[in-house]
Amino acid sequence: MNKVNQTVLSGVQPSGNLHVGNYLGAIKNFVTMQKNYDCYFCVVDLHAITIKQNPIELYNNTLEVVATYIASGIDPTKNVIFNQSSVSMHAELAWILNCVTRMGWLKRMTQFKDKAGADKENASSGLFTYPTLMAADILLYKATHVPVGNDQKQHLELTRDIAQKFNRDYNCGNFFPIPEPIIEDNTSRIMSLKDGQQKMSKSDPSENSRISLTDDTDSIVKKIKKAKTADIVMPDNLKKVIELKEVNNLLNLYSGFSDIDKVKLIEQYSGQKFSSFKLDLSELLVSKIEPISNEIKNLMNDKNYLLNVMKDGKNKATEVAKKTINETYDIIGLVRYEA
Repeated sequence: MNKVNQTVLSGVQPSGNLHVGNYLGAIKNFVTMQKNYDCYFCVVDLHAITIKQNPIELYNNTLEVVATYIASGIDPTKNVIFNQSSVSMHAELAWILNCVTRMGWLKRMTQFKDKAGADKENASSGLFTYPTLMAADILLYKATHVPVGNDQKQHLELTRDIAQKFNRDYNCGNFFPIPEPIIEDNTSRIMSLKDGQQKMSKSDPSENSRISLTDDTDSIVKKIKKAKTADIVMPDNLKKVIELKEVNNLLNLYSGFSDIDKVKLIEQYSGQKFSSFKLDLSELLVSKIEPISNEIKNLMNDKNYLLNVMKDGKNKATEVAKKTINETYDIIGLVRYEA
């Protein structure tokens, strides 16, 4: 793979208290991608404000995501790490793409329906149109690949539709490349430790429902010990495991952090009580999470370093983004002036 011609754009919302689901679903894969792609990793703070945020928490959470990126193994000297709002071209291109995107396309977005709930009339217009901002994030850097989970596939499909329509409407060839998804087939969504049918979430009122990347050893051990399993021993085949949602979830967690195939884990623990499995899982998680947790805390104590990383990333991102937005203005016919 020619790294020079392959560009990845991905981001994480600064929601605070990132957990193992965020790590396995996104950040772990980012660490691998940096070896093969030119990577832009942003903190999507503009997406975050589609719902009301506490300003102080938003600021600190943005820094914490950057710290988590670095603590997890993303090299800030080899990748572009920045916060979305620091590069104004994201918002500029989003408006242009809003004028290309059809209302019917946005109305089909299932995530808006999920997040807005029953009272859609009171949802912000930003929540409705934010898929076009996501498209702008991707197309601004002419990303060729985008890592996506199951809940984001529809948004990438929309991005592809928007890029194709812009290219066609303005007869500009392949000005915006059609981004391809990077789907990790072996990555399963991590669910709540208390309910295997609910996605692990920081918004869950119970701390025992999730393992945060900043948790200490005692917290991890206690949470795994209390995690729901089943009133039987470990089943002997995958079909039976999948029927036991909480057991399947813990095995996904073990497999994700160990890179051991889930079927092999089932063979290893088949017929055993869950206490021994949980003990081993706790030890694994502590060995993987504790170094990340410690480094996040160290980095958060050096906010000047984090701000410098973000400033450097902003400068690099702006250089690329400015070129794209200027070319876009020329294609559309918008008058611009040299400074």
